[in-house]
Amino acid sequence: MVRGGRGGDGIAAFRREKYVPAGGPSGGDGGCGGSVVLEADANFQTLLDFKYRRLFAADDGRRGGPNKRSGASGRELVVKVPCGTEVRHVTTGILLGDLIDPGSRLTVAFGGRGGLGNAHYLSNRNRAPEKFTEGRDGEEWSLQLELKLLAEVGIIGLPNAGKSTLIAVLSAARPRIADYPFTTLVPNLGVVRRPSGDGTVFADIPGLIAGAAQGAGLGHDFLRHIERTRLLIHLVDAGADDPVGDMRVVERELQAYGHGLVDRPRVLVLNKQELASKGDLADIVRDLEQTSGRSPLCVSAAMGANLDGLLDAVWKQLGV
Repeated sequence: MVRGGRGGDGIAAFRREKYVPAGGPSGGDGGCGGSVVLEADANFQTLLDFKYRRLFAADDGRRGGPNKRSGASGRELVVKVPCGTEVRHVTTGILLGDLIDPGSRLTVAFGGRGGLGNAHYLSNRNRAPEKFTEGRDGEEWSLQLELKLLAEVGIIGLPNAGKSTLIAVLSAARPRIADYPFTTLVPNLGVVRRPSGDGTVFADIPGLIAGAAQGAGLGHDFLRHIERTRLLIHLVDAGADDPVGDMRVVERELQAYGHGLVDRPRVLVLNKQELASKGDLADIVRDLEQTSGRSPLCVSAAMGANLDGLLDAVWKQLGV
């Protein structure tokens, strides 16, 4: 929950000085309450701090003073969040902002307006007003923060297709790898060095199953993390009973989920080529090409075969 500071109260005061017999009203205005601002910071990686602190409140404004002195405004509260944080209203689910770039800011709760002193109510009909107004409360909202991955390349496929093995071979990431489905339950990030020398973030996304777009299996926990990627590597297991059917399952889920994922550039990769004979491998490649319209790359993440060709295709798609 975030809460803007309350505005300071105005006051009723009158000028009392020597040789000024009728100084008139001089009550000052209250200061405005501070606002709550979220700011994206590249040094923050998780939203863990928000689990233990539930209320973020800015400072209140100070009350006005005599001689038409205004009260000090409350300091705004700047809350640091990781880059890639989505901010939504809890009740309505409305997206309030998406903090992607470092330094981007979003005001999520404005401070209350300060009250008016009695000097504001001076008129020809009332030369000594005693009226003043109190400061207003700041905004108060319950927010939902969600951190989405900021990876350029997402590795997708059915469970046990070899996604974690691939990212472990290409980068220094060390995800949990085992020979059973759903070994990966959370996305793993790895940095792969480009030919230019800088790094590109690859994301090993947890596997999905039929019905993921409707929430089956890991469901949206998988799909929402690939919305920001520029390129998808679609991994198909060459040792599966029906590689073409496996590919169709993932394609259908991307289509059903929407958000432009089905139109995202993709590299189709046939992994675990060592599990199929040369004749069977050629048949699988032909069937995949006829079904998808894409020419699949044959690799073996475990054996390290043809990974350079895969990276060349990725850099070409990214324009590196």
